This record gives sequence, structure tokens and C-alpha cells, in this order.
Amino acid sequence: MVNKKTKFVSKDIMKTSIKGAFLKLNPKYMTKNPVMFVVEIGFIICLLLAFFPNLIYDGSDNASKYNMLVSIILFITLLFANFAESVAEGRGKAQAETLKKTKKDTKARKILDDGKEIEISSNDLKKGDVVLVKVGEIIPNDGEIIEGIASIDESAITGESAPVTKESGGDFSSVTGGTLVVSDWIKVRISSDPGESFLDKMISLVEGASRQKTPNEIALNTLLVSLTIIFLIVIITLYPIANYSNVKISVSTLIALMVCLIPTTIGALLSAIGIAGMDRVTRFNVIAMSGKAVEACGDVDTMILDKTGTITFGNRLASDFINVDGIDKSDLIEYAMISSLKDDTPEGKSTVELAKKLGSKVNPADYEDASFVEFTASSKMSGIDLKNGVMIRKGSGEAIIKFITERGGDIPSDLQAKVESISKLGGTPLVVCVDNVIYGIIYLKDTVKPGLSQRFERLRKIGIKTIMCTGDNPLTAATIAAEAGVDGYIAECKPEDKIEAIKKEQALGKIVAMTGDGTNDAPALAQADVGIAMNSGTSSAKEAANMVDLDSDPTKILEVIEIGKQLLITRGSLTTFSIANDIAKYFAIIPAIFTLAIPQMKVLNIMGLNSPSSAIISALIFNAIIIPCLIPLAMKGVKYEPMSASKMLGKNMLIYGLGGVICPFIGIKLIDILVFPLLGVLGIWRRLNEIYKKI
Repeated sequence: MVNKKTKFVSKDIMKTSIKGAFLKLNPKYMTKNPVMFVVEIGFIICLLLAFFPNLIYDGSDNASKYNMLVSIILFITLLFANFAESVAEGRGKAQAETLKKTKKDTKARKILDDGKEIEISSNDLKKGDVVLVKVGEIIPNDGEIIEGIASIDESAITGESAPVTKESGGDFSSVTGGTLVVSDWIKVRISSDPGESFLDKMISLVEGASRQKTPNEIALNTLLVSLTIIFLIVIITLYPIANYSNVKISVSTLIALMVCLIPTTIGALLSAIGIAGMDRVTRFNVIAMSGKAVEACGDVDTMILDKTGTITFGNRLASDFINVDGIDKSDLIEYAMISSLKDDTPEGKSTVELAKKLGSKVNPADYEDASFVEFTASSKMSGIDLKNGVMIRKGSGEAIIKFITERGGDIPSDLQAKVESISKLGGTPLVVCVDNVIYGIIYLKDTVKPGLSQRFERLRKIGIKTIMCTGDNPLTAATIAAEAGVDGYIAECKPEDKIEAIKKEQALGKIVAMTGDGTNDAPALAQADVGIAMNSGTSSAKEAANMVDLDSDPTKILEVIEIGKQLLITRGSLTTFSIANDIAKYFAIIPAIFTLAIPQMKVLNIMGLNSPSSAIISALIFNAIIIPCLIPLAMKGVKYEPMSASKMLGKNMLIYGLGGVICPFIGIKLIDILVFPLLGVLGIWRRLNEIYKKI
């Protein structure tokens, strides 16, 4: 579905974003962002004063020019703010267009109650209808397979080209509308009404049409509004104070001061940060049902993980070779490999791979003419018959013991004990014999996915507790938990045990995340603060969760958690940077306003700005251009590294706090150097001097 390497801003996104920046100037829309709405009101007032300077006359002959210049800069500030949001939305809409191409009005074979078939439009299907889908046909809507088995191409949704097998019953019966049946046939019971399918929800969410502000976003927006109101009060009270000090301040200067002091930077980027957070999750092929779900990922304290498929591969693979007394281990390895050369099962392939790793010199070409004996439920063993009559077998302990006994062979005294020890650890013992001699055991176990222990350690550094759930016995669970590096485990776990584990953690004030794919996982997914369902899972699991992984990779939860953390860090970092900016702008504008009337305030002009007018204009320009400069950071997110909260706070305060103070000092000074000559040409820089001479 998503190209993870798409350009930051394509030509199409750029065009739509520029158009969107102008369309969003509508005051009705701007009221949704109170901070920028205040800027828009300031722009309108300055624009009116540019054409009608006598409305509020301040004694200057150049008021129109100055007011026009301020209004232009404010207009550009608004455009940059709207552009940031439009870019974020544009990236989402580009993804939505790809999905819309998948959503087609197709024909569906609806099966009536009497068994007859009628052909209707997929848009006319209702929840509960049963349809027949044959090879080469598009599944018309979401549903559950009630009959049949088929390979289904889900590349339109997931981006994965390899077909997946779906069948009735179990946890892999769910199908998604818009996917293609590439083999056989299936009967599907439709589980959603028109316009409510998974694809419809994806399109809506990706477009941002149904995006709601998250709790943290609402809280921060409230803070920004409060700061704006405070600075408005400051500006209003500043005017009479200035008059008392014989300082006449123009309305445009007051508006410029207000715009520079209110948190316009974060106000402009706040919505874009939220949209970009969901966009990053989507580009990871995870659909978040709300921005709240993504945000909650950033606050997760505990992760509940299934063992099979998440921590382990789910296939029992060869882990070790255990020889019996009197047999050399190298001989066991050699014969185990020979017995598995033509065995295409995961057990057989893993046996060959492990033997090679341990130095086996067996050449497969030497055994091409040998006869392979397949595993059957009755024999419980497989193997190979060599041309010289030698029979090599591997299988369950019981089957091999019976095979050896029938041929008059001896059973090693230590065999039973070694078989039982492997079984107690939750492994599967495959006994290997050659003719009537037992050589040893192939130890099969559910293998932990590589690199997981390092990733769990990474999570541990940021304070996230991991709990593994498994149906294995306590001894097996403890062994796998130790190997994987999880913090805890629940052995012999039932579905209700997962819910209890989640409730227990939540009772301690923890935010809990978990993954699942089956109907039995649905209650736990609903109970968890962050529930990630697999796209291959049942409809009930996907409905109960607040996130769906299109790739059906349970380990994806680890990346999603980090994306959530990154979203919160990005928002916090840019808020810190925005507020820190005000310090520099304060030192730029306040001295500019009062220095001529109160010479003692010249000491505050630490940047050495050339004139009052150039100082105000420079601060205003910097306030505008910093917004597009920060758009890439808002889109990409601040780089996230696992560390303690205190260390992370210290680092961000150093980079975005101190950096937010230093950057404007440099930027405003450089802009002032460029702007001052221009204002001289326009005759604006003398404006304040003229005013103060008249006082």
C-alpha cells in the first residue's frame, strides 16, 4: 500500500499544499487554531491601516508603508502556517488516492436463501449477505470466509506481493474488500455495510478527514490559547503605560509585538505534527483508528506479547544434537543431516542448516538417488533409504524404539532420560537411528526471533515492561522468557488470563499495549490502552483493536511504540523551541519601542540592531520564516533514542531550549543587516525618530 521511500514533498503535494495554504485563510477555518486566528485578525487590522492610515493616526507620514510591510509579513506568516498543515495533509491524501484506486464498484455473486445466485453491485451489499468469490475476482467487501479455501492477493492493501492463504474457521478467515482471489473459491459472509468497510475507514483516516485532536494536543492547545490571552492583556496594558512614559506606539507595532510574543511557531506546526505522527504510522503499514491511539503508544508502560509468532517463529526448529552414550556426536550430526536432505518441512530444513553450521561435510549430491520416506501420522517418522540398503530414520521416541525393537536392536539406557528432559523444556525430541542402532536426538524448539533480546533491552531503557503470554508449561515459558529477555511471563495462559494481566497493570496506573489476531484475543485488545490487531486475523479482533497491522507482523508493536514516543518528543521539543524564541524577540522589539524615549533601555539592545523599525520588522520576518524551516522536522519527527526521562529532558532543553534562544539572536541580527538598507530606501526607518521628535 505505502512506499516507505516516497519523497518528502512531491510536485503534486507541493501544488495542493500551496492551494490549501490560501484556502485555509478562511476565518471560519482559522478559528480552529486560535493562535493563528489572532495573527489573521492582526493582519486584517494592519491591512486596513495601510489603506486608511487616518483610522488610527500615529503622527507619521510613512505609516501606510510601514503598516503595509507589517501586513505583508503577517500574511506570509499565515500562509507558512497553513502550508505546514497542508503538506502534512497532502502526504496523507496521496496515500488515500492509492487506496481509492483499489476501491472499485465491482460485481458480486450474492447467494440467496434458496441457494440461487444473483449478480449485484458491491455497493448494494449489506451486512450479513453471503457472496461467492471465484479465482480472478475481487472480494466485494469485508467479511468472514464461511466455506472454502483460497490464496488471496492483498498487495493492494498491504503492499506485500506474496499471496496469503485464507480458509473458513480459525483465526485466518477474515478477508478485506478490494483484495483479489488468485486460486480456488470462497464463500464470504459480509461483515460491514457500504461505506463502513476497512478500506473506507483507511481512506478516511489517512486523508485526515476523521482526525480528532488527541488529549495531549487539546491540552497543549489550551496552554497556547492561555499564553495568547496573557500576551494580549500585556499588549493592551502596554499602550497606556507607554503613553504615560511619553512613548507613542503605533497599532502595527503593537500587533507586531503581539505576534512575535505569542507562540505562533508551535501554533502553526501543532496540527501538522499530529497529522505527521499518524502518517509515519501509516507508512509503517499500520492503520491507527485515531490519533489518540498513536499518542497512547508514546505513553505505554507495559507490553503484553504472545509468544508464538511474536517472540518466536511459531515453527519448531532444530536447536541442538544430543548423542547417546557410546556414539560420537559428529556421527549423529552427519546421519541427522542425511535423513533431512529431502525433507522440505521447517524441521527438516532447520536440521540441515544446523548441521552445516556445526561443520557437517555431507554432500547432498551424493544422496540424490536415495529414496525419501515421508512422514505419516501412522508411522510418526521419516527418513531415507540409501542404495546400499542402509535405512536412516528420525521420528518420535516411541516410533523409533518400536522400529529398532522389531529389528532386534538395543535401546540405549540413557535415551529415555534425555527424551524426557527435552520434553520438560517444551521442546520436541526427534530420535535418529541408522538400521538397528540409535545415534541420538535432534532437539527441536520454538526459536526466538533474532535481535529481539536487544530490542527488549532497548524498551527496558525507556522504562517499558514486557510480559510474554504462552500456553506452554512454566519450565518452557521460563526458558524462552530468559532467552528472549522479557521482564516477565504468564505460563499456561488462557484468554481470560491476558485480560486479568492487563487489568492488573492498569490498576497500577500503567498504560498497556498488546497484539492479537484471534476472536479470543478481542476482549483483551479492547481492554488494552493500545490494541494492535493483525490484518490476517478475525474481524472481531480488528474491530476491538485501535490499530491494525497490514503486514500482520506482531513484532511491529515495538516500532509503533517508538513512533508514539517520537510524536510526543517532537511536540514537546518544538514547543520548547517556540517559547524559547520569545526571549530573543523580546530583546529585539522592547528596546526598539522604548529606547528613543527612554535612553536607559538601550542596554537591552544586546543584538545591536540598527533602528527601531528594522528591529521590529526583522523579528517579524524571523517569526515567519522559522515556520517553513521547521516543517521537515515536524514531518520527520525528532530523532528518538532510548534514555531515561530526566536525561531526555536535559538533552532536549539543551538542544531546543538553549538552541531556541540562540537561533533567533543570530537570525534576527542577520535579517536586520539585510533589512535596514531596504527600510532606508522606503524611508521607514526614520519613522519612529519623527514620531519621537514630535513628542
